[in-house]
Amino acid sequence: MPSYTAPARDTRFIVNEMLDIASLGNLPGFENASADIVDSVIGEGGRFCQEVLAPLNRSGDEEGCTRHPDGSVTTPGGFKDAYRQFKEAGWGTLAQPEEFGGQGMPHVLAFALEEFISSANHAFGMYPGLAGGAVAALLAKGSDEQKATYLPKMIAGDWLGTMNLTEPQCGTDLGLITTRAEPQADGSFAITGTKIFISAGEHDLTENIIHLVLAKLPGAPDSSKGISLFVVPKVLVNADGSLGERNAVTCGSIEEKMGIHGNSTCLLNYDGAKGWLVGEENKGLAAMFIMMNAARLGVGIQGLSQAEVAYQNAVAYAKDRRQGRALTGPADPAAKADPILVHPDVRRMLMEGKAFTEGMRALCLWGALQVDLSHRAATEQERADADALIGLMTPVIKGYGTDRGFQVAVDMQQVFGGHGYIREWGMEQFVRDARIAQIYEGTNGIQAMDLCGRKLAQNGGAAIQAFFRLVGEECAAAKGDEVLAPQAEKLEKALGEQQAATMWFMQNAMANPNHLGAGAHHYMTLMGVVTLGWMWLRMARVARAALAAGAGDKAFYEAKLVTARFYAERFLPDAGALRRKLEAGSEAMMALDADGFATAV
Repeated sequence: MPSYTAPARDTRFIVNEMLDIASLGNLPGFENASADIVDSVIGEGGRFCQEVLAPLNRSGDEEGCTRHPDGSVTTPGGFKDAYRQFKEAGWGTLAQPEEFGGQGMPHVLAFALEEFISSANHAFGMYPGLAGGAVAALLAKGSDEQKATYLPKMIAGDWLGTMNLTEPQCGTDLGLITTRAEPQADGSFAITGTKIFISAGEHDLTENIIHLVLAKLPGAPDSSKGISLFVVPKVLVNADGSLGERNAVTCGSIEEKMGIHGNSTCLLNYDGAKGWLVGEENKGLAAMFIMMNAARLGVGIQGLSQAEVAYQNAVAYAKDRRQGRALTGPADPAAKADPILVHPDVRRMLMEGKAFTEGMRALCLWGALQVDLSHRAATEQERADADALIGLMTPVIKGYGTDRGFQVAVDMQQVFGGHGYIREWGMEQFVRDARIAQIYEGTNGIQAMDLCGRKLAQNGGAAIQAFFRLVGEECAAAKGDEVLAPQAEKLEKALGEQQAATMWFMQNAMANPNHLGAGAHHYMTLMGVVTLGWMWLRMARVARAALAAGAGDKAFYEAKLVTARFYAERFLPDAGALRRKLEAGSEAMMALDADGFATAV
């Protein structure tokens, strides 16, 4: 049976030492994040995930969700009680505004907990996770009445929420949606249409579900410029806040999926359901992107999460499983075979998993800090700078994080050999569950195009230039340290490859946009490699200082330096190859006509 232990020590290292959030105590919200509170959230949150959520992961996958003839849905056994404990502990309120019942703490702590939840039980974590995105959209675009009606209950966890974009005929191209919203005399709208792939669309965890739905008003432009956003509760809410009659939205079916079986991914039918406009008419896409950007960061964490839990189990297996002898001679002469951990190729997979998970954790928590600073930094310029950085980095966290996270899950399955393919060991579930993260909330190809087609050029390229400057300055400073210099030099070279690739786009993509499309995924991967290298340089610097100061836990800091070196030697050289792939352009990629893709007979 697989197991999970929250990586509390590493999380504390990043939050307390690398990010040093104690130094931000003068900013709103951070005054509540004392060292004791941080330790408590990480420690107690980790224990909750280990002890309550992780034991339900496999059973939830095997049982799945059940749709009943009346359209109601039952979640797997144990999920309802686990959610009750989650809600009563207030885990969903950590970073929510105090005005509506939240604790107002930094997003850094909420992101740390989100990783633990997703590692312990990916499918379970999607229920409160989607509600967080709905809350963000209502906070930004909802009316005062809508906020008062929905947010206290949603933040408390009494109600959960969803986002409804996709329809059978449209996914990425939302201009093709056909769900319509007819104005009613009382100021509401009658919503009619079908939405598919709606995570947590119907369930028994809460008495109400607040759907945020994209639809088109009569006479709206027949494009993405004609989309509006509506709040459509599963159960209508009376003026006094009590629940009224059931709204006309029902679950038509539960999608049969490759993984995340414990989450009810639904087809929802809206048959004149009562809804209310959120924000302005025909401005729904901008409002929905508030949800999507929050969700994309959460999905990046899911890539990390599945890699982490798979890595933990692979390490335990590699220490225990005995096959063959070490290439340099028996490591354990008293036994008939050595643990497979002695074999370099097993080590390769495990070290790559360790380097990714710890580097990605640092990036996700650094990203969470930028979210905090974009709202809470002392000056308007600092807030704008943080907002630009996290906007630039969101497609990298989602796209590169889930691509690499899936690959790590597959590699950790490989460590098990044939046992990894057998259900009882649990590794195949991690692979199946990890796969969805590359697809939903915008496929990774879309993330790459968002990065290269929008984010690089935004505001005259200010964000990417700020990124280049930050990484370059830290490389220059680290080269003065004999221990860090080799790593800094390799990172500086990889950064140069990214800068050259950026320049190539500037010189070639305008003349032929296919060059941008053909190279976008390579560029996103290249930026992911460089960005994790930056995080590893930061972690190595902190570890080096801790060792020089004689800090305890010497083995932990020494392992950081070894892994940083491994990352620099084994990941950063990929930057050059990725740049060369990008600079190959699009001619060969686009040369075949449609018939050329047929298999010859």
